[in-house]
Amino acid sequence: MNTSEKKVSYEISNTYSTLNKYKETTKNVWVVLHGIGYLSRYFLKYFKDLDPEENYIIAPQAQSKYYLNSEYRHVGASWLTKENTEAEIENVLNYLEEIYTAEALQNKPNLILLGYSQGVSVATRWVARNKVECSRLLLCSGGLPRELRPEDFQFLTNTKVTLIYGTKDEYLQEERLKVEHERAQELFRDRLEIISFEGGHEMNVEIIKEISRG
Repeated sequence: MNTSEKKVSYEISNTYSTLNKYKETTKNVWVVLHGIGYLSRYFLKYFKDLDPEENYIIAPQAQSKYYLNSEYRHVGASWLTKENTEAEIENVLNYLEEIYTAEALQNKPNLILLGYSQGVSVATRWVARNKVECSRLLLCSGGLPRELRPEDFQFLTNTKVTLIYGTKDEYLQEERLKVEHERAQELFRDRLEIISFEGGHEMNVEIIKEISRG
């Protein structure tokens, strides 16, 4: 069987979801990257208790959608897989840059980037490769890409990086957690803080609320 794999380029569109309105009272603009199996509009539920007068939340949507079970009712999405990963990373980063431009994020105050689970790899790659300046980078219950190096983040000025995880996270058991701590220390050094909470592989809304208050 004589098979080959070829490549074409084409234009594609994708949605993203927002919560609240950007207004004169807005203090924080969030870009929140969901984990595998989510849709962006449902991921926004973790931010619904933030003060709407001070917080504007943008939730990009992973492009690869699929049915979550054999009932073919509920849909989730994934950012990346091990298949054709580098090309997919470029597609994702191009999409995020379009959101960055559409929302004029270069002109917004106190930009907070948050990645949850699989979204951690997307958030850190976006910051590193596209040199995205932000006030805070929140890494929640996810792993850091192996290819990233400390010099990828040297351009950051006053960015505070926070690693957040649950002490009972089934995906971050002791040995894996040790590796992720070491990687985070290597990449972010003095700008890194680590926050743990009693819980599993989940978003902690209380920590998010506390961060929103500055």
